[in-house]
This record gives sequence, structure tokens and C-alpha cells, in this order.
Amino acid sequence: MYKISVAGTGYVGLVAGVCFAEVGHQVTCVDIDEQKINLLKQGISPIYEAGLEELMQKNYVAGRLKFTTDFIQAYKDANAIFIGVGTPEQPDGSANLSHIATVARQIAETIVGDCLVVVKSTVPVGTNDKVEQFIHDFLVHDVRVEVASNPEFLAQGTAVRDTLEAPRIIIGTDSKWAQELLMQIYEPFNLPIVSVSRRSAEMIKYAANDFLALKISYMNDIANLCELVGADIQDVAQGMSFDERIGSKFLNAGIGYGGSCFPKDTKALDYLARQNGYELRTVQAAITVNNEQKTALYRKASNRLITFSGLKVAVLGLTFKPGTDDLREAPSLVNVPMLLERGAQVYAYDPAGSANFRQRYPEGEYNITYVDKPEAALDGANVCFIFTEWGEIKAVQPGDYKKLMRTPLVYDGRNVYAIEVMRDAGVEYYSVGRAAVVDNKAGKR
Repeated sequence: MYKISVAGTGYVGLVAGVCFAEVGHQVTCVDIDEQKINLLKQGISPIYEAGLEELMQKNYVAGRLKFTTDFIQAYKDANAIFIGVGTPEQPDGSANLSHIATVARQIAETIVGDCLVVVKSTVPVGTNDKVEQFIHDFLVHDVRVEVASNPEFLAQGTAVRDTLEAPRIIIGTDSKWAQELLMQIYEPFNLPIVSVSRRSAEMIKYAANDFLALKISYMNDIANLCELVGADIQDVAQGMSFDERIGSKFLNAGIGYGGSCFPKDTKALDYLARQNGYELRTVQAAITVNNEQKTALYRKASNRLITFSGLKVAVLGLTFKPGTDDLREAPSLVNVPMLLERGAQVYAYDPAGSANFRQRYPEGEYNITYVDKPEAALDGANVCFIFTEWGEIKAVQPGDYKKLMRTPLVYDGRNVYAIEVMRDAGVEYYSVGRAAVVDNKAGKR
């Protein structure tokens, strides 16, 4: 087993570190945030991720997992250092690599033995070449150090499973030494390994994520057309799913993709193409469709209502997907501010994301109230928006909307309910890519 250090304790770094420890490696996770490190030492995960905290506590107690802010001790004699720090989007769509550079310099000035530096963060093609040169520029001791690419493909909400049961592991190396060492590190996982060049590995990450973003945007585009011609997007998706060339995943229409990967990665690949004098028209189309899709429900509601001013608006779901507390690029971050600006009294429910949303839109400063049950948001509401398909939200029965709301008017961005069921319950129901349910008597009690 190897001595591994992981730079960064966000989604990528923390999950990687915990899973490396789970298969038997000695792992030290490093972060500059002392408060976060203290939480981790107490067995508290700073991120909401199924199964992560339990595995973290187990391996910490077993002595295979450590947490520290002392990068000197963590890096100096590590066999491999995995970089999992953030590469946030810049205003022009490019990736901010300042955190990568900081860690790379720390490594160069610290290591005292041969070391493989592995970049797990999503970075533009060619970045690993620059990181390796940057480390050599600042290297203090006469040691062998090479850089490898090892992009992650975890999904928030299933990150631990996606790491321990990955369909494949991508490694990008430019030497036999780096390739063999990285394959040995991953040998205990007993998973298929695809070994390619560094630049190919970097491109695989972007190509895979952007393809999924394209698939989502295509289905949303078709869904919008379905509404105009009287087709049902769920019927269309079902018919498409039997074609093994297409598959059944990522065919659900909705109000757009969000999270830490798809929005950032589509913009980054588009930026990279433009920097090289090429236009990725398919990716540009996905970005445009997604941006417009996020406000589709709001536009429908605006056409139906005279005003939002003074109305109680129930918002069910704040995170970009269920199973996470992450708000990055969530549709709620676009729609809730518009509702507030237009005078709505927003009552918001989310089983995991309310605390993070409250930091951006605190009660008292904004006309928003956070509730701990969907029914509390619906009680007396004039209109309801569903932005996230949490199980707690899907458990609300169609009749509850009729019973609790002042006006049972529902805009569902995740197609949670069957149209016929909502019609029978007397709910005026609008979804994505399906015929609207309009009952002129629905508003009467």
C-alpha cells in the first residue's frame, strides 16, 4: 500500500481520500481551512454526500485517514499527491487555475523523495504539462517528480459509489514509471483502467461531461417542441430508450442541468475551442438551451398570472438535484430572485439545501421563509414551483395540493406527477414537454 496525500477536501478531494483509505492506503487530506479540518477530525463531513461520513469515520478510527493543514508534513515523503482543489469558472468561461498553481508550488518546495503528482481536478487540455513544468521550475530537492492526469467522474449524491464501483478509471501519463505507479495505486479497487496520454485524459473528462450536457439539452429542446405539437416527452423518451445506441439515461426533460460540472465544463470547453480558433457549435447550443430552459416555468407562470406581487409562492426544492446540498447553477438561484424582485412571498422547502440558500437569501433581508415540510410551503399558497425531485417532495399527494393551496396552480420542472392524476385531483398543472392540465374549477374551494 502507498502513502498518499490529497490536496483539497471538497467533493473531489474528500471522496477520493476516503475511498483510497477504504482500500487500504495511508491517506492524509490537506486543506487550508482550519475550521473544515477540525470538523473532519471530529468525524463530521462538511459536504452532504450519502455514505461518505460513515466511511470517513471508519477509516479515521482505523488510522488510515488523517486530516491536516500542515502541507509540509503531508507532502514531503508522500509516494503520490492527488490534487483535488477547485478550478472555478472565470467571467470569460475559462478555468481559474490559481489553486492548482498554489498546490503545485507547495509540492515543489516540500517533497524530499520521488513523487507522482496526480491532478484529479478538471483542467483544460495541456494544463498537466504546465503543472509539471511549474513544479520543476520551483523544485528544491533533486528528486523525480512527474504529473499524471486522473479525472473524476463522480456524481453528487452518489459520489462514494461512483468511486468504489466506477465503470472505468481514466489515467493519463507520459511515462512508464508514472503509468505503473498509478495502476498499482488503483489495483485494490479491482476496476477497469483505461490508460492514455495526459492530454487525452484531460479531453476525455470534458468530452464525457459535455456529451451528457448535450443529451440533456437535446431532450429539453425536444420537450419544448412536444408542447407545441401535442406530443408527450415521456412517451418519446421511452421510445428512444430501447435503442441501445441511445440508452435510457439522461433522457428526462426538465428545467436544465446544474451543479459543479456540466455548466462549468461546457463553458470551459467552448472557451478552449475558441482559444484554438475553433467553434464548438454543438456545445454552444447546449449552453444556450440550458440557460433558457431554467426560466421556462417562470415564463409560463408569468403568462398565466397578472402579477406575483403579494402572492404566496411555494418553492419545493432548492438544490440542483436530490441527494446533495449543492446549489451551484441550480434553477432555484435563477427563479427565486425573480420571484422576490416581483413581490412574491416565497416559502421554500428543501431537505438539505435550505441552510446554504439561507446564506444567500436570509430571512428578514428578503421576503422568503424557509420551512421544514413541503406542506408548510403549500398551505395557503397561490402558486407552487417544483425545482428538485426530492423523495420528500414526490411523496406529496396530488390531492394535497388541492387541499392545502389557496389556488392549486402547480409548475413542475421535474415531471414528478402523472398528468391524469393531477387532473383528477383538480390541480391546474404545468410540466415540461407534456400537455398542460387546466381545470377552470381548480381554483374554487
